[in-house]
Amino acid sequence: MEALEIIRKTMDEFSGVPDETVEVHISLVEPLVSKRRFGKLYTQALAYLAAHNMKMLGLGKKIGAGTIGDTIGLSSVSEGETSVSFSNNQAGNTSADAEYGLTVYGMKYIQLRRRCIVPIVSARVDHGG
Repeated sequence: MEALEIIRKTMDEFSGVPDETVEVHISLVEPLVSKRRFGKLYTQALAYLAAHNMKMLGLGKKIGAGTIGDTIGLSSVSEGETSVSFSNNQAGNTSADAEYGLTVYGMKYIQLRRRCIVPIVSARVDHGG
């Protein structure tokens, strides 16, 4: 299954986004996703990362006013006697990955990446002497 097909069949909120636009976002993230490292999950990783980018740009169905990108840095919004606080999905993310915590698609991409790409840990053993 190709990334465009995954987006079309599983991410309803992008149904109003033309195929050409979705394909541009897929092509933009292709250099960021390794076929060798993701293996069988490569197209799924492409789909999630492209969807994350589209969501950040406000291309999905709107909930309220503005885009997710507009809310970066906000912890709460007040109007009159009503106040809304936002959770911080970025706990535990490195600064490089912090943006991915802002959308469900970014978080799913990170989950796939953690399953497929294990960081190398170098431990130096000192036996003394």
